[in-house]
Amino acid sequence: MKRRTAREKALQALFQIDINEAVPGEAIANVLNGQENDAYLAMLVEGTVEHMQEIDDMISRHLEKWSMDRLAKVDLNIMRLGTFELMYEEDVPANVAINEALEISKRFADERSAKFINGVLNHIKNTINS
Repeated sequence: MKRRTAREKALQALFQIDINEAVPGEAIANVLNGQENDAYLAMLVEGTVEHMQEIDDMISRHLEKWSMDRLAKVDLNIMRLGTFELMYEEDVPANVAINEALEISKRFADERSAKFINGVLNHIKNTINS
């Protein structure tokens, strides 16, 4: 499975976990829909869930005039996925993590969301790299 596809399926799994309180394994199985499991997909979902508190804290600190509860669930989970890669995936360059989040947001969210997500993730990237 290509990493972009793994990221898109990870977003779908994270959304299920967020909305339906599914467990990671169940959510991954649901999005795979009978396809073979993918190690990168599993790592993204399980890693994001494992570090959810730190990721949410980081996102919350970089929201300007917004609060976590006002964010659309899709936007929040795209940011969680991007933030996980920025904070914990050393083999993924920061600009790649942000670009992938933006490409996914173009598919699953709207244009304004992409600009907002880009701003938040860039602030996070700058915080991590400083």
